[in-house]
Amino acid sequence: MGRVPNVTRADAVAALRNPLAFIAARWTPQPRTVQRAALAALVMSVVIVVTGGAVRLTGSGLGCPTWPKCTTDSLTATSAMGFHGAIEFGNRMLTYVLCAAVGWAIIAARSEKPYRRSLTRMGWAQFWVVMGNAVLGGIVVLVGLNPYTVAAHFLLSSALIAVATVMWQRTREGDRAPKPLVGKSVQQLVWFLVAASVLLIAVGTVVTGSGPHAGDSSEVERMPLDWETISKLHAVLAWIVVTLTFALWFVLKAVDAPKGPLDRTRDLFLVLLSQGVIGYVQYFTNLPEVLVGLHMLGSCLVWIAVLRVLLSLRERPGTAETELPDPAAEATVATRA
Repeated sequence: MGRVPNVTRADAVAALRNPLAFIAARWTPQPRTVQRAALAALVMSVVIVVTGGAVRLTGSGLGCPTWPKCTTDSLTATSAMGFHGAIEFGNRMLTYVLCAAVGWAIIAARSEKPYRRSLTRMGWAQFWVVMGNAVLGGIVVLVGLNPYTVAAHFLLSSALIAVATVMWQRTREGDRAPKPLVGKSVQQLVWFLVAASVLLIAVGTVVTGSGPHAGDSSEVERMPLDWETISKLHAVLAWIVVTLTFALWFVLKAVDAPKGPLDRTRDLFLVLLSQGVIGYVQYFTNLPEVLVGLHMLGSCLVWIAVLRVLLSLRERPGTAETELPDPAAEATVATRA
């Protein structure tokens, strides 16, 4: 076991003033460590969506009837609250795991050398989205699972996934200006795909808000819309996204695009097909809870796949600092030669 260095009074003061800078001055993570930290934050942002769906699908949305406490007298769920209280409180506890994952991503990004301000800012952006969504989740409980607040809760989670996906991608890139790999017309087609995907996700929240899974066994307000009509609109939008993806793949092949955009478009197409199968099966089998949960997971994976297609249209080389040769290393090589 190595010798623990002495910590002076000045070190302690510095750690209190700026703990991230204190850690960064004493630790330099490997690039793979930073990538894994960003990936962990992304995975947890998906997990929290899926477990939130489990809360709704088990009718446990009001298992803890108040917020920030679980009851007016207890911070945690009690045995008298049963299964629903345990499910709802467990989901609340997972928020702390998500915060830990995001915090790890922030620390790893801040400690990377050379320092990349943009990467650290994306980590902090995730933190503040998580905090905002935690407050919004509390409001959802306090207003009795109002469907509009539930929809906003899911959309903010989708925004968190977007930031986490971009950060994960940026950990594998440099900080120079992006260089496009395809022409402007292809980029415009992909932006249409992104817009259609955002609309698809938004309409999906309306399907949820007007559908039968209200989130609790009690009488919960629903959106005053015909569920079957909204579901059919959702299906039409899904086919539009599939068509745009199919067209994009052919366009990329026609212009002899690099392998990256082609592979990401293929991945998106496969995820869309799987999601479509789940969607139609759940529709014709009266929305079994397991399939609805899988569909929520699929929604997250579709969104990530769409963003990866968008991010694959350009490359960002390393910074000038990381690409400059090391004079000392060159001198050593010359001496040995």
